[in-house]
Amino acid sequence: MTDLFAGIEAGGTKWVCMIAAHPEDIRASTRFPTTQPEETIGAAIAFIKRQIQPGELKGLGIGSFGPLDLAPESPTYGFLTTTPKPGWANSDLISPFRGAFDLPTGFDTDVNAAALGEARWGAAQGLIDFVYMTIGTGIGGAGMVNGGLIHGLVHSEMGHLHIPHDKERDPFPGVCPYHGDWLEGLATGPAIEARWGKRGENLPPEHPAWQLEAHYLALGIANLIFTLSPQRIILGGGVMEQEQLFPLIRKSVLDILSNYISAKEILENIEQYIVPPGLGSQAGVLGAIALGQRAAERIG
Repeated sequence: MTDLFAGIEAGGTKWVCMIAAHPEDIRASTRFPTTQPEETIGAAIAFIKRQIQPGELKGLGIGSFGPLDLAPESPTYGFLTTTPKPGWANSDLISPFRGAFDLPTGFDTDVNAAALGEARWGAAQGLIDFVYMTIGTGIGGAGMVNGGLIHGLVHSEMGHLHIPHDKERDPFPGVCPYHGDWLEGLATGPAIEARWGKRGENLPPEHPAWQLEAHYLALGIANLIFTLSPQRIILGGGVMEQEQLFPLIRKSVLDILSNYISAKEILENIEQYIVPPGLGSQAGVLGAIALGQRAAERIG
């Protein structure tokens, strides 16, 4: 009998829920807008209960937008903390699911979950050191080092890298409520819309927005290459659905690195070094399935 798991990708804009064993065995999935905590969490719990029989699930995983308290010994483990999402600050995400389902439960950032999914089934299979970034409503990043996801004092905030901002070329002040024109403030979907007056998907591929976007993302990626020396960079999220960004980013990264790093994987094979997710738009929710599997494995 196949072991099934529930996965929840808890995003600031929408939640995605899935019942699956692995990417080739998905039994059910749904998505719905993120409203207020009680309503949104309740909808996820109700979906899972509708899809399963008693005892059928072996674990549950939650990958959430943040910032999060990920310290298991903390009294607020499983809580959102200082999120700017109205109504969600200091919300307890994990207790309602533990109350509804007596199951091993994995909990992490949405981007850490996606990275775990990519390591198990996607573009990072066989790697022990890589970076996964998601560029959409916000920018998040996860690093895997020696086969383990990075968990430090809190969790990585790769979207809040302080990058050069040429205000003559781009006078846009940025949209981040905390840091203005740091990476997240300059290169998210909302930043593109605020700067150009149109959503990114409504801008043509030749629009100057994409050269500027690639430049900012390449600056952030170069910082991560110098800091973490990953074996691969995976770029997901809604903004990266603009496929013309990948060659622009790769070229800009090479320009910024300026031959300082001599690894042939970058200099000679950058098309396989900076890549889209192998799991596509399902990386986050399948990563949540992987969190549930890992939680069950640890108990078992």
